[in-house]
Amino acid sequence: MSQQTAVPATGVVMTLVSAPQLKTQVTHGPSGATLPTEAPKDNGGTGGSFSPTDLMATALVSCVVTTMHLTANREGIILGEVRASVEKRMTPPPRRIGELVLSILMPAGLTPPQRTLLEKIAHECPVARSLHPDTKVTASFGYPD
Repeated sequence: MSQQTAVPATGVVMTLVSAPQLKTQVTHGPSGATLPTEAPKDNGGTGGSFSPTDLMATALVSCVVTTMHLTANREGIILGEVRASVEKRMTPPPRRIGELVLSILMPAGLTPPQRTLLEKIAHECPVARSLHPDTKVTASFGYPD
């Protein structure tokens, strides 16, 4: 009889528990942090928390900013504070995210080559690369005068 060695998981495990009224509670395995979710208001929820598609939009904008900071650190660029927002636009039925519109306000002091690099990296973050090709992503970058 041969022994099989268990292969360790390489991903992060999240656990979801559903609750009444179209709500869930997600727990992040490594940290134990929790996040409530709920169906969106226009789909029967109360709008009292993030919806699953809100989390997808939030994941994108968070990944964009995080990836820019990782690149800046690696390249010796002092990036400073980046402010960003994302607007999620749903399609008519069958519902799906049709477009994610990002507005990114960059800090002062970046040179034109640094701006070009960071904008390129923003479009190539792991979440952006994971989205379905039919999901349109529009990003605008603002720089102080």
